[in-house]
Amino acid sequence: NSNALATLLYEQEAVQKRTFTKWINSHLAKHKPPFEVNDLFEDIKDGVKLLALLEVLSGQRLPCEQGRQIKRIHWVSNIGTALKFLEGRKSVYRGSPIKLVNINATDIADGRPSIVLGLIWTIILYFQIEELTSNLPALQALSSSASSVDSMASSETGSPPMKRKVMTKFQGNAKKALLRWVQSTATKRLGIEVKDFGVSWRSGVAFHSVIHAIRPELVDMDIVRKRSNRENLEEAFSVAENELGIPRLLDPEDVDVDKPDEKSIMTYVAQFLKHYPDPHQSETDGQQEEVPSDKSLFLSVLREVKIWLDQLERDLLRAQGSEESLTDKYQAFKSFRVQYEMRKKQIESLLQPVHRDGKLSVDQAVVKQAWDHVSVRLLDWHIHLDKSLPGPLGVIGAWLHRAELSLREDIPIQQAHEETANIIHRKLEQHMVATTKECANIHSEHVKQLSNHPELVENIHDNLVITK
Repeated sequence: NSNALATLLYEQEAVQKRTFTKWINSHLAKHKPPFEVNDLFEDIKDGVKLLALLEVLSGQRLPCEQGRQIKRIHWVSNIGTALKFLEGRKSVYRGSPIKLVNINATDIADGRPSIVLGLIWTIILYFQIEELTSNLPALQALSSSASSVDSMASSETGSPPMKRKVMTKFQGNAKKALLRWVQSTATKRLGIEVKDFGVSWRSGVAFHSVIHAIRPELVDMDIVRKRSNRENLEEAFSVAENELGIPRLLDPEDVDVDKPDEKSIMTYVAQFLKHYPDPHQSETDGQQEEVPSDKSLFLSVLREVKIWLDQLERDLLRAQGSEESLTDKYQAFKSFRVQYEMRKKQIESLLQPVHRDGKLSVDQAVVKQAWDHVSVRLLDWHIHLDKSLPGPLGVIGAWLHRAELSLREDIPIQQAHEETANIIHRKLEQHMVATTKECANIHSEHVKQLSNHPELVENIHDNLVITK
């Protein structure tokens, strides 16, 4: 029995190493310059690629000692920077800082397998699984006082029994949320039973059901049910990669085993959350469950959102005050705006008045204030970035924001609909006068002439189309 257990743990560690390496590389490819991890336990030792990974995931720049001459003391310093950064983040579910139990810089610098895998798993949980599942309003009920990333210090391959129990407890939130998402969006609709992230996925049918939920035309479930496990798994991973752009983190032989590795499957499945067409429509009856009906749950969700907004505003302040180039700052801005847009629908639903008089509750008002602060800060940063552009682009940026503000002005609704229509007509005429076709064309020509900041130019060009 002890030999069998040791073999199982070794096999799970090997699968985790392969899966986590592929997951890391899918993100490091976006880094400037791009990096690649070949041997996870070796390549993580100096902390350079670890910091690069966190930069890509967070949109923030982190100090890093690098070069051919760096020694172990620099390795430990880099890893320490990464660990300190992680501990400064707050769990979406619990709201308290992430705890890295039994993880220290020297063990990572030594390349200890169980510690390295535990650290990467913590990063995956926080930056992928927790972040994505917390954006599903219908699943907020799964949130409790325990964090899914707290105490996830080391992988199960090297943890004593007591640690494994703690990890299982804290892992429950993100795990249950992800499982509930799979069940409600995919498997239940097709009469497929998925109870876990282990043997339920061995046949490959569950993977196909998730793809079917996203793009039904890609999967013939009748054929899927007749094929072998290996054929199904190979087809699912290939289709997901080629048609949905989901990195192939797993191979059929990793999953078609007696005890598939849970963490590896969770890591892979969580990627589908980014591609689901409308994650808010995640109940089988097709009805939105934007706001929890239970009062205590509703208050809990509001508190979680407030914590998330506070963290986002702190990160915004830090990013705005950095000494990075304009292009790098704009990349960071885009990353923040994506996070903002992902939760916008949920937060706006939570801020619907609960009282008959149309007023917000005290807790709602607090969240609204935090939401407004973040909204204003993002807008101000956007304006500042556009105005900071060189030459005529800075002028265009300022002009565009004035035009956009005029379009966003509230129109007072009059009792007589005809009067309201006249007000709208006058507003549009004023806007057209201020943004004549000739003026917009001139600005468009300026945009075409400047290619040093392609991403910034693209953003301004898109705004020009809108304001025309």
